[in-house]
This record gives sequence, structure tokens and C-alpha cells, in this order.
Amino acid sequence: QVQLVESGGGSVQAGGSLRLSCAASGLTFSGSAFGWFRQAPGKERVLAASISWSGDNTRYADAVEGRFTISRDNGKNMVYLQMNSLKPEDTAIYYCATGGSYLTRYPSSWNYWGQGTEVTVSS
Repeated sequence: QVQLVESGGGSVQAGGSLRLSCAASGLTFSGSAFGWFRQAPGKERVLAASISWSGDNTRYADAVEGRFTISRDNGKNMVYLQMNSLKPEDTAIYYCATGGSYLTRYPSSWNYWGQGTEVTVSS
């Protein structure tokens, strides 16, 4: 049974940083791509960043390019999202996902999801 558990969310002022973590179990971690999606209040869930199984390839939404960094530790079965220069518009619930391709930005194409962690950025 695949389980994804996110942590690291919280409240921060604009310009600050947060590091989200996703602990994965029940899958062949090193063979799996991962994505971080986010869903703001009243909006659709969208891809923020994704990473290939090897970690050699990443993809970012235009809105977070240059501010967010996705990474993975195959020895610890962990995926991270380092978020810098946070803006109020980054406020959302952030979800870790797997079971899809890192090239795929559509939530329906990813099979497994965590419960989400909330990020609030105040101005």
C-alpha cells in the first residue's frame, strides 16, 4: 500500500522560506517520479514541481520557477520542496503525489496522493 506523508507546512511572511517533506512507503521509491501539487482556496489543483525517478530531471510551473526547488533522497525515501521568496499567492495546500510521469502536469494522471500540508503566506 503506497503511503505519502507530507510535513513542513506552516505560516510565514512574504519573502520567507519553507521546506516541505514527503515521506514515501509501499513502493519502489527509486523507480518512481514524484510531484508537488498545490491547491489554493477555490482553485484547481495544479502542479508546482516534479522530479524524475533518478532526480536528474525536474519540471517547474512558471509561477514558482527560480524560487522553488524539488529534490529527492533515494536512500531515505524522501522528497522535498524548498520554497524561497514566498509570496501571498503561494498560499495553498501542498500535496505530494506519485504514480505518474514527471512530465505530466495533470492531477488525474497521478495515482497516489498524500493528505496535504497547508502553507499560508502573509503580506
